[in-house]
Order: sequence, then structure tokens, then C-alpha cells
Amino acid sequence: MKSPNAGLRFAAVAAAFLMLAACSSTDDGSGATTSPSTAGQIQPGSAEDLAQNVGDRVFFDTDRSSLSDEARATLQRQAAWMAQYGNLTFTIEGHADERGTREYNLALGGRRANAAKDYLVSLGVAASRLNTVSYGKERPVCLDSSESCWSQNRRAVTVIVSGVGS
Repeated sequence: MKSPNAGLRFAAVAAAFLMLAACSSTDDGSGATTSPSTAGQIQPGSAEDLAQNVGDRVFFDTDRSSLSDEARATLQRQAAWMAQYGNLTFTIEGHADERGTREYNLALGGRRANAAKDYLVSLGVAASRLNTVSYGKERPVCLDSSESCWSQNRRAVTVIVSGVGS
């Protein structure tokens, strides 16, 4: 003989399965649905892909524009990634920390951006796909006056500008 609560238990289990099934796809408003395995994934060839899977920035020592071994490794990954996405063009932004004059830091940021560009070109990236700009100390990522903060601001960042023909 079945327990009187067996039907209730079955209904509770069935309701739980239905709730899980309802959560198995999402509607993005376009009428298309995505499964959880693709929701939140980074699109290949996107700025997020470059930043998270390759590395979009390299860092420099104080008052230097020479590339460290770590910076070269990041730029080597960037060059390989850029080879996969030949339709993209890029700007390499040069940055400096807050110390020094505006003019000095603009020049230093330019040297850093050009160092990254020159290395990418030496790895086979077409120079026509790469532009440089210096922001000097005008666009810090960290505002504290400390070495740990300054080290984050001494950087060159590779930014996707557009696809060719866009």
C-alpha cells in the first residue's frame, strides 16, 4: 500500500524538475534563447576575449619604455591572437604614472606605446593595423599615490578599434 504522502512527494519532485527546466534557457529579448553552456561566454575576437584570454596590457618600470620578459610574452600572445583576427585594427595606448610633468609623461607614454607596437610588428603584425596614442598621466587606472598604484598606471594597452572596412 502506498503512503498517503507519496503523491505529494511526487508532485514536489515534479515541480522541482519543472523549475530546473525553466531555468535551462534564457531569453535575451531578441526572441533567441541561449543555453547555460553558452550564456556568459566571451565572444572570440572581442575586446573581452583579448583582455581575459590573452592580456591587453603590458607594464613598465619607472621612467622606462623597454619591454620586460613578461611584457614580451604578453605581446607574443597578442600577436598570435591578432593573426587569428586579421580584420581587426588596434590602437596601442601609452600611459604613465602621475609623477613628472605633463609633457614628459606624454613623451614617455608615446615611447611605451611605440615599444609595444614595434615588438608586435617584429612578430609579424602589419604596422598598418596598429596605431599609437599617448595619454601620459591623464588616464590613470589607480589614483593612490603609492608604488603599487603607480605600477598599474605605467602601461601600454592594446585596444580594438574596428574591423577592416567598418
